[in-house]
Amino acid sequence: MTRRRLVLASSLLCAAAWAVAPIAQVPSPASTANLKWFKGNTHTHTLNSDGDSTPDEVVRWYRDHKYSFLVLTDHNYLTSVDGLNALHGADDKFLVIKGEEVSSGFAGKPLHINALDPARLVPATREGASVAEVLQKNIDAIRMANGVPHINHPNFGWAITADDLAQVRNNRLFEVYNAHPMVNNVGGSGHPSLEQTWDALLSRGILLFGLATDDAHEFKKLDDLASSRPGMGWVMVRAEKLEARAIVSALDRGDFYASTGVELDDYQASTSAITIKVKQRFWGSGREDNMKAGYRIEFVGKGGAVLQDVQGTEASYAIKGSEGYVRARITQSDGKMAWTQPVMVGR
Repeated sequence: MTRRRLVLASSLLCAAAWAVAPIAQVPSPASTANLKWFKGNTHTHTLNSDGDSTPDEVVRWYRDHKYSFLVLTDHNYLTSVDGLNALHGADDKFLVIKGEEVSSGFAGKPLHINALDPARLVPATREGASVAEVLQKNIDAIRMANGVPHINHPNFGWAITADDLAQVRNNRLFEVYNAHPMVNNVGGSGHPSLEQTWDALLSRGILLFGLATDDAHEFKKLDDLASSRPGMGWVMVRAEKLEARAIVSALDRGDFYASTGVELDDYQASTSAITIKVKQRFWGSGREDNMKAGYRIEFVGKGGAVLQDVQGTEASYAIKGSEGYVRARITQSDGKMAWTQPVMVGR
């Protein structure tokens, strides 16, 4: 067999393995008993591509702001994290995970996919006859490098549609929120929002887990509200320990929620019910009732329909089995939000 055929055979075997890999989207209560929550960001840039600060400065910002982990994802560049972890992670309370934003394109459309904890640099390819084909080739290359892919900012440059995403295989993660000011999260001019795109795919039976990320580039313009600043979107990941494989595996199986500022005290999901308890936030330095933030918890199903709407910090939804899927959206009275991952039902 020629080298080219060996490589092709290996790629097909790898793709097949990922295609049949089980997705533990609803961990049992027993399996989560010893897990911990870790706050992290999976999309950040440094001077190694188009950021304005060194990797050390970037890592220091996240550690100082009480994050548990950070993935450095410079464009087509894999930053070494060993020295950063030796300097910032010695007490096992902070972890830097290697990553890369595999950046390519098709017909002028930017196509960017993060590789989380790949074993090596993943060369980006622009080869393909469509957006979906280029995405697929880059996703396959990330999986071949033992990385976990997540598709970034589909509405940036209006590049990636729901139909494009529906054709992609072996990818379970996409950004339902990206804090960069140029990524068009809420849609407009005939384009759907990222949340509408998510619901369209889930309604077709295509399971995707939604991330919130910073896509931070500018750490020297923290007071500029128009800059791509840190601290705007993150994930809360439930894993057994603060270790790279444990974190990215939990993300890949959907054991996390995404947030732009809402924190949950409790979040349990099964095929029979979803229960949510929000951590109450108070405005100012006091804890008076009139300084409490307000909350709205919406359970969403097929077609983006709101199945249940609760005003307050606690809610539970009993799954009937005909919803197609159920996920939750939590809105704080200042507009900050959180999203839980979908439970697929009735299939």
